[in-house]
Amino acid sequence: MPVYPYPVPSKLPAVGTTIFTIMSGLANETGAINLSQGFPNFPASEKLIALVNEQMKKGMNQYAPMQGIMPLRELLCEKASALYGALYAPDSEITITSGGTQALYTAIAAVISKGDEVIIIEPAYDSYIPAIQLQGGIVKSAQLKAPDFKINWSELRSLLSPRTRMIMINTPHNPTGSVMTAADMKMLEQITEGTDILIISDEVYEHIIFDDLKHESVMRYPKLAERSFVIFSFGKTYHTTGWKLGYCFAPANLMNEFRKVHQFNVFSANTPIQYALAEYIRSSKDYLELPEFYQQKRDFFNQAVKGSRFTFIPASGSYFQLLDYSGITDEKDTDFAIRLTRDFKVASIPVSVFYNRPPDQKVLRFCFAKTKETLEQAAERICKI
Repeated sequence: MPVYPYPVPSKLPAVGTTIFTIMSGLANETGAINLSQGFPNFPASEKLIALVNEQMKKGMNQYAPMQGIMPLRELLCEKASALYGALYAPDSEITITSGGTQALYTAIAAVISKGDEVIIIEPAYDSYIPAIQLQGGIVKSAQLKAPDFKINWSELRSLLSPRTRMIMINTPHNPTGSVMTAADMKMLEQITEGTDILIISDEVYEHIIFDDLKHESVMRYPKLAERSFVIFSFGKTYHTTGWKLGYCFAPANLMNEFRKVHQFNVFSANTPIQYALAEYIRSSKDYLELPEFYQQKRDFFNQAVKGSRFTFIPASGSYFQLLDYSGITDEKDTDFAIRLTRDFKVASIPVSVFYNRPPDQKVLRFCFAKTKETLEQAAERICKI
């Protein structure tokens, strides 16, 4: 193939291949146990798979409505009401998306213009910054720091300016496993009151929360909900990350702008899976039992690595556990993550890649959404370091 003979100005000159692709590729190359990328290695519900197959055989294989099928939107609005006391209209205030990342991008593209400032909280999921930059937005970042990774509200408040258009939050938090509290939500309410600042609340791990903590969705707080795009993921809840299906709630005037972008970047999401989920999620059993399911995995993994030279605070949510290796080596986390994969055959993610300006901390992220056997084998190798 001939090479294009002219310069190609990059809209994302600092962006290369994602760390998830790099570490998963290295895990495959070396035969390492892959605790890097956040996906389960156990099967989804056989019943759910059968329902998808059934819908395919019934002929539900053409475009779904742009907004998503109405039965699914109605059920999700009922769920939001039951869990969070939030009242959303299924016709105008929810859209089914092709995964949480697409919903994040669409919300940002719908309302961020050149020169708008967006405050993010780092470490942050890696799609946030590129999505903002592609719209000409300016990123301002507040930092969470080890060991507890709590929001420093004084720091965040200092980033506010007349050009602040949006604040992005994520709870339960990827990659740290921390969760926002009711006090955090009240602080967010205070600093946005009387402003036109919008919020994106990334809540894709809403049901993966531990130790009897309550998920503090912005939906519980009317003054926050009225300015928020709230984003969720079926993949995280039902162990089907490869299906790429999610959804977004927002007030009708915000959702109207969201849909203008949504219809031109994907138009609609997977049809048979929507119909299958509209049947499957009538039972709340799966998502209500998810905290206990994943807490058992967290506790098993943490107990298994307790005899290692790593230190940790148990994650409060998500399916990620951070391990501090400062007692082992002074290597940069990117270097140590590669050596850990090559020499000890366990792949992780260096937490510094989630920061724009990484602080000096020695922390790796491990995904425990794995079978007991996988976690046991990984922990054995970790304890040999």
